[in-house]
Amino acid sequence: MFQFKKTPQFNILFGILLAFGLTSCDISTPTHTGNNVVAPHSNLKPVPYSALPDWKNDDLRYALQAFRNTCRAKLQYTGRVIPDEALVREKCNMLPGAGADVQTVRTWFESHFQAYKVYDDSGKTSGTYTGYYSPTIPACKTRTAQCNEPLMAAPSNPAQYKNVPKKTIVENRIGRVLYWANIVDVQNIQIQGSGLLKLEDGSMVKLNFGATNDMKFKSIGEQLRVRGIKPDGGYSAHAVWTYLKKKPALAKEVIYNNPRYVYFKEAESKNVIGKLGTPLSKIRSIAVDDSIYTVGMPVYINTNLSDGRKFRRLMIAQDTGSAIRGWIRADIFFGSGDEAYKFAHGQHAQGEMYILLPKEYTNVKPK
Repeated sequence: MFQFKKTPQFNILFGILLAFGLTSCDISTPTHTGNNVVAPHSNLKPVPYSALPDWKNDDLRYALQAFRNTCRAKLQYTGRVIPDEALVREKCNMLPGAGADVQTVRTWFESHFQAYKVYDDSGKTSGTYTGYYSPTIPACKTRTAQCNEPLMAAPSNPAQYKNVPKKTIVENRIGRVLYWANIVDVQNIQIQGSGLLKLEDGSMVKLNFGATNDMKFKSIGEQLRVRGIKPDGGYSAHAVWTYLKKKPALAKEVIYNNPRYVYFKEAESKNVIGKLGTPLSKIRSIAVDDSIYTVGMPVYINTNLSDGRKFRRLMIAQDTGSAIRGWIRADIFFGSGDEAYKFAHGQHAQGEMYILLPKEYTNVKPK
């Protein structure tokens, strides 16, 4: 089972991480005043923290650890909801100190951020929550019958691959071949954005997202549905991949019919790196629509897991995805391994979203 309970060993480790990672506590009144301030976006309605379901029951220390990665990153202040850059920096300089207890951390968030309930353009408050993870796939250093598709690094000149369909990129080897794997596994790792390769000699290689050709993703499962093909188990990712591995000709056809291509780069660290260029945090990081939100902000979500359990917790928006579009739309990062795989592939639920923005003012005009 996917457990959220704390063990004594974890508590010790958590204390060590806090001791090394957080600055001194400061919940004093911020002094910064922003420029080009505009009214909060009409899709955001301020609410008290008592309106956030189970807010008092969430152990916000985990969210604070994830937010620390936001503070390490160079944020891109873009989208339609843009907090003032200097104020965000000030918040980062006021993080609670090492060993802060849950109530101190909760007070810090409540003192420095205003919660806003998010509405979509039609006035609805419910949106879709899916999941993603970092897979481990078998791979080869050279091409074989099973390792029949390249995993490539992007050319230095983006003009060589931007808006070029996947089929053209692969057939013309537009990029540097890193490794080879089964075409279905390659499609999966491209959708997830990163993963581990297990090579023939048993060694492991970490690949992180490198670049994309910026073409729109075309669902593999939907292509099967249109053709009247229904795999055993329906159209879940697991069912689709299992079916296509038995049908290599069909797999190549529908996968190449999806024009989006993702390049990778080798990484020394086994951490999964998100849009901010910092490690993602298991079940504390989400991907959001960066045409709407400046990536890096705290977001409280109220949804369900694939096993029916309620999932109400403070997340940090640290990633993006081509299919993650809309005001109330997020992809939950479940981590790595078989358990993460189970939850990520089964995750598809409706839920509410609340974004936390600096209290003093909420939005500035795009530069």
